[in-house]
Amino acid sequence: MKYATRKLVKPEDLNANNTLFGGALLRWIDEEAGIYAMSKIVDQRVVTKFMSEIDFISTAKQGDIIEIGLALKSIGHTSLTFNCHVRNLLTKESILSIDKIVMVRVNDEGKSTAHNYGIASVEHQSN
Repeated sequence: MKYATRKLVKPEDLNANNTLFGGALLRWIDEEAGIYAMSKIVDQRVVTKFMSEIDFISTAKQGDIIEIGLALKSIGHTSLTFNCHVRNLLTKESILSIDKIVMVRVNDEGKSTAHNYGIASVEHQSN
């Protein structure tokens, strides 16, 4: 798992319990998964299709630094599937895990369309 993104938990990220609001964390994960997919297929027209069960393992508080890790699980004709793990940077304590996040490439009409990631990867490896 590659932890490419770090976030500082700030006051505006807190819920009524003064811990990290789950919605803020999911927004960061969705953004990171989108950026990761865009970088793999070299196209900005990528949307979230599916997220499997979200397991909130522990929480974070103001001042904590969290890391978001994503790993590519599979490549479909129009999609890339990742799993996700979020942890505290300093303690390495797990905060959240998601087994499956599916990102889909779309055309101008918003319909799923083929990407070239698998083709480009094979061509690059043969050079």
